[in-house]
Amino acid sequence: MRFSAPFEVLWEGQTFTTRGRTVTEADVVNFAALSGDRHPQHTDAQWASDSPFGERIAHAMLVISLAAGLVPFDPERVVALRRVGDVVFKRPVRFGDTVHVRGRLTELADAGAETGIVAFTWTVVNQRDETVCRARVEVLWRRDVARDEETHDVTNGFVPIPL
Repeated sequence: MRFSAPFEVLWEGQTFTTRGRTVTEADVVNFAALSGDRHPQHTDAQWASDSPFGERIAHAMLVISLAAGLVPFDPERVVALRRVGDVVFKRPVRFGDTVHVRGRLTELADAGAETGIVAFTWTVVNQRDETVCRARVEVLWRRDVARDEETHDVTNGFVPIPL
């Protein structure tokens, strides 16, 4: 999938795979400080050793945030993140795990003369190809040409001159 492509040439079913990103202890500590989420599952090695995971793990919201950073959205095309939904976390992400995103464009919808809505299904996987998270993500994607709002015709800047 080309992330610099105009909305008009996208199609449902396009797929992509991002580069990987290894999650470090520093990532988790910094996310805890930034977010204020200092749950001992993430920040207290002794407490976490007695937890069901047996060790500290990355915050779920850190994982979805890293996924968003891995997807190479073109800032000239993607106007804004519109929605993240249907998120399910399947497995913990441990320090040293490398995650990447496998995505599929699942829906295209009209959003006006200048943008369309592009919906993706993201599957975040670890280095063992295990799913750690799934989500539906929608973004506003810039069109190449403006459409006439009343007729929904592509104008491409052409204005007919009456004879």
